[in-house]
Amino acid sequence: MEGLQLIATGGALPGRLVTNDDLSRLVDTSDEWITTRTGIRQRRFCGEGESATTLAVTAAKQALERSGLSAAQIGCCVCATLSGEYASPSMACLVQKELGLARDIPVLDVNAACSGFIYAAAVARGLLAMRPGDARRYALVIGCEQLSRLMDMTDRNTCVLFGDGAGAAVFELAPDVEFAVDLGARGDFAIETPPNGPIRMDGKAVFRFAVEALPRTLHAVLEATRHTLDEVDWVVCHQANSRIIDHCVKKLAADPAKFYKNMDRHGNTSAASIPVALNELAEAGRLQPGMRVACIGFGGGLTWGGMLITVKGSAV
Repeated sequence: MEGLQLIATGGALPGRLVTNDDLSRLVDTSDEWITTRTGIRQRRFCGEGESATTLAVTAAKQALERSGLSAAQIGCCVCATLSGEYASPSMACLVQKELGLARDIPVLDVNAACSGFIYAAAVARGLLAMRPGDARRYALVIGCEQLSRLMDMTDRNTCVLFGDGAGAAVFELAPDVEFAVDLGARGDFAIETPPNGPIRMDGKAVFRFAVEALPRTLHAVLEATRHTLDEVDWVVCHQANSRIIDHCVKKLAADPAKFYKNMDRHGNTSAASIPVALNELAEAGRLQPGMRVACIGFGGGLTWGGMLITVKGSAV
C-alpha cells in the first residue's frame, strides 16, 4: 500500500489582529466570556491587500521552498476552502499560476469545511496513485480561509469564533508508508451558509457532534494502522474550541500534551486550522523525522475526517 508522508509545511496569517476586547466594543461580549467558553483570545482578519488567495499562495510557496523540490516536480495541487473569492477560477488554479506548477497536472478545490484539509489530502493521494508511471509523486495540499468576509459582525454567537489564515503541506506518495484516512459526512445535519454569508451555526449541536466524531475518527485511523494512541507523537485536531479537545482527551484518558492547541491565537480557521497547526509545530522544531501524527477534522457540513501520517523530513 502506498501512503502519504509529510515532506514540508508552510503557513500564512493576515496582518490585522483582532482581540476579544476589540470584539467587545462591537457586540455584547467580553474577553472572559469568549475565553472561558472557547479558549479563543484573538484571531486575525485580512486587511487591505490580503485575501484567501494571497494567504494560500504565500503558504504554498513557503512549503514548496522548504521541500527542496521544484514546481515541475509537483504532481497535483488540491486546495481546501469554503471562502475563496471566486466561483471560478479555483483557488488551486490561482496557486498553480503564481507558483508556475506544470500545466498537465490535476489542480482543484474541495469544500468539506473544517475537515477540508483531510479531504484534500485524501483526494491528492488518489490523484497521485492514478498516475503510477509519473515520476511526479509529490502533492501540494493547501487549507485556506477568509472567513471574516462571510461573518455577520453583529452576531455575537459567531463573530467571536472565526479567523483567517492558510497552511500548506507537501506530501510524497511512497510505498510501504504508514498511512490511514477516515472520511464521512452527515448532510442531514447541516446548517446552511449562503455563498456570501453570513455564517450561522448551532453551537450546542456542533459540540455534541464533535465530541463524538473526534474520538471515533481517531480510533478508526489507529485501528487501520494497528497503532495505539501511545505510539502517536502528536494529535492535531481542528482548532474549533478548546473545550471540545479537552472533553475528548478526558474521554480517551489520553495525555493532553499530545493534543496541540493554537485556537487561543487564531480562533477557528476552518480548513486552514490543521495545516496552520502542523506548520507551527514544524517551525518550532517539534516535528521530527519518523514521527507519527494523527490529524482529525470535524465541523460544518457536517463532515469529519482523520488521517495518520508520518514525517519524512524536518518539515521546514
